[in-house]
Amino acid sequence: MRVIGGEFRSRRLKAPQGDRVRPTPDRLREALFNILAPRIEGKVFLDAYAGSGSVGIEALSRGARRAIFLEKSRPALRALEENIELLDIAARCEVHPGSAAPVITKFEADIVFLDPPYPREREYELCLEALGGNPRPLVIVQHASKFTHHLRNAYGLLKRVRILSQGDNSLSFYEPRP
Repeated sequence: MRVIGGEFRSRRLKAPQGDRVRPTPDRLREALFNILAPRIEGKVFLDAYAGSGSVGIEALSRGARRAIFLEKSRPALRALEENIELLDIAARCEVHPGSAAPVITKFEADIVFLDPPYPREREYELCLEALGGNPRPLVIVQHASKFTHHLRNAYGLLKRVRILSQGDNSLSFYEPRP
């Protein structure tokens, strides 16, 4: 796993041992950040269910001012902390261990990226319902492509405005309703 572009381009990232963490594929991450390019500079990026932190680190590499990481898994937290240390970016990061759903609205972020473990479908609903009541400018949800129809088009004040699919993975983009 590596950083795709920006300040840390081509730098390798550590991943936790085992198959419990499913990193965002490079091609999907590249497509995501091509879409975010005009919106990322100077923003606060929240990476919920961060795993090794590859998405939040990519955001920092592409110009985000700060990254907030939420992760529960101990092995993933160790890999995330090693990656932050390896890139010497601790001053631009916050790491919060524990479940994302109960605390996701406690953090001010311009862009929220949600990537719960695919088998934990209830996590999507919990986070999106919370964010729908307290929306952020942009919420992006990574999910299995076959799960697209399980996500609602609206959660409170958030409305789905775009879906990007690549193979088995999809991204749903939500923004506040006008």
